[in-house]
Amino acid sequence: MYICAMLMKMRNFAPIALVFLLLFSSCSDYNKVVKSTDFEFKYKKSLEYYEGGEYVKASTLLKELLNVFRGTSRADKVYYYYAKSQFAMKDNLMAGHYFKTLVKEFPRSEFAEESQFMVGYCFYLDSPSPRLDQQVTQNAIDALQLFINVYPKSTRIEEANRLIIELRDKLVYKSYLSGKLYYDLKNYKAAVVALTSSLKDFPDTKYREELMFMLLKAKFLLATKSIEEKKHERLSSALDEYFTFVDEYPDSKHRKEAEKYHTTTAKLLNYKGDSNL
Repeated sequence: MYICAMLMKMRNFAPIALVFLLLFSSCSDYNKVVKSTDFEFKYKKSLEYYEGGEYVKASTLLKELLNVFRGTSRADKVYYYYAKSQFAMKDNLMAGHYFKTLVKEFPRSEFAEESQFMVGYCFYLDSPSPRLDQQVTQNAIDALQLFINVYPKSTRIEEANRLIIELRDKLVYKSYLSGKLYYDLKNYKAAVVALTSSLKDFPDTKYREELMFMLLKAKFLLATKSIEEKKHERLSSALDEYFTFVDEYPDSKHRKEAEKYHTTTAKLLNYKGDSNL
């Protein structure tokens, strides 16, 4: 019975032992590659590791080969796969850096087009929430726009344009949030500046109606709280904003509230116009 029990335990441990044996063997083989002074062998193995999804191993070897193959016909390929390995490991900052370096150093490379797109795409993936600083978002837009300018016939143009629209909406939403923050803090002058700038920079944004209505409110409240020598000019600006808003969005859900601002503004200006215009 004791012998049978031992045999059963050995049979249960056999698969585990096999796994450890394979892992040890794999690590041993990889260590041999790392220690090898045969760079052609390392180059071949680095690509094998990459294709096999072993990105850490691939990137370790490729990082060494960056200097080894510098100035050779395969230098761009080493840069490309090193950048791709970093990207696969979700290190977008490092990947983007090496894709950008590839484009700069090897502008005629077969990998240049994809790499230029990937520079923008890496920035895109690292673009933060609209409530945070948006410099990375702007970097993504600039890189993708450069890609479109340099490779206007690329099959990735449609995707690049889609990403730019998404990123620009994030920037305008950031502007919207900034304007709203100023509005909530009752700093209507700053809100007018922020919202006006947002509409100027992003005229086709999906937030346009909300931005325009908030701008109308901010101008109205700024005017009503202004000192006398500035009140007339600011009331006139608010009135102009009302007509601009209702002309563009005659059926807006904000129309009723906008009419109230118009009525009050018109009375303060002693304006006789038709409030339904």
